Amino acid sequence: MNSVFQLNSITKKFKNQTVLDDVSLTGEKGKVIALLGENGAGKTTAIKIMLGFLKPDSGSCEVLGMNSLKQGLEIRQRVGYVSDNPSLYEWMTIHENGWFAAGFYPSGYFDRYQELIKNFNLDPAKKIKELSKGMRAKVALATASAHEPELLVLDEPTTGLDSMVRREFLESMGEVAGAGRTVFLSSHQIHEVERVADTIAILRDGKILIVESLDNLKQNCTEVTITHSNGSLKLPSIPGDIIRVEQRDRQSRILVRNFDNQQFQGSFEEYSIQVVDIRKPSLEEIFVGYMKDDSEPQSIGTDEQSAAGENQ
Repeated sequence: MNSVFQLNSITKKFKNQTVLDDVSLTGEKGKVIALLGENGAGKTTAIKIMLGFLKPDSGSCEVLGMNSLKQGLEIRQRVGYVSDNPSLYEWMTIHENGWFAAGFYPSGYFDRYQELIKNFNLDPAKKIKELSKGMRAKVALATASAHEPELLVLDEPTTGLDSMVRREFLESMGEVAGAGRTVFLSSHQIHEVERVADTIAILRDGKILIVESLDNLKQNCTEVTITHSNGSLKLPSIPGDIIRVEQRDRQSRILVRNFDNQQFQGSFEEYSIQVVDIRKPSLEEIFVGYMKDDSEPQSIGTDEQSAAGENQ
């Protein structure tokens, strides 16, 4: 098997709220796997279960061939982990931080830590308490990755960072994967994840909606925008799997998977359509489409649904 971690039908509840609902996800070696979801979707809970900090109500999890529930300490010693608010000793210098952490890892850790600090343009003599949030994030990343772990886990690592630091941070993830190691990244910064991720998993309300390679996901999704020539928002049949329909004024915007353009072009002669625009959406647009509540009205060419769309 080429998997570095596996979540198998994980369910977790806090009181009466189901945070993770039968979640399964596999991370392959040498890939950047991005878990996308809004705040509160269950991303951090999934990571804590992976690392052995939390016990699932049902299901199992393995990381580097070890059981997360029984071998959490061993897992945490072998992976690298950066949270959205990493804990660092405020009174230490950057140099001292690495020297202290080296005591928990094999020889060579401190030399690699110093290389990373230099690459991040950090002053080793600066105290942690004097650092900006971006600098702290770089120190945390250096601390978590200096032992070159097989798996690097990042929980919303770029939250609150400026754009330049976020870019540097994420580009370094591509370098990790390029060296044959695995990155598991949770984020809601979709447009940035798009630059580095190999595999996308979308989590909404505790459920995994889709797990797919980024290339396939973008290739298989199409956005069709229809401008109607009159007040009717009735739509022709849309060949493919509808993800989301939004209607505003005289326009309908349809996000669809496996769209058949040739079949579509011959299906709307009798409809009052003025303009049709067909394009490939960004990952952020795909994500927003999946995040929308399914209970909201959608119009797919029936009179009853069209009336609902006209009244929006």
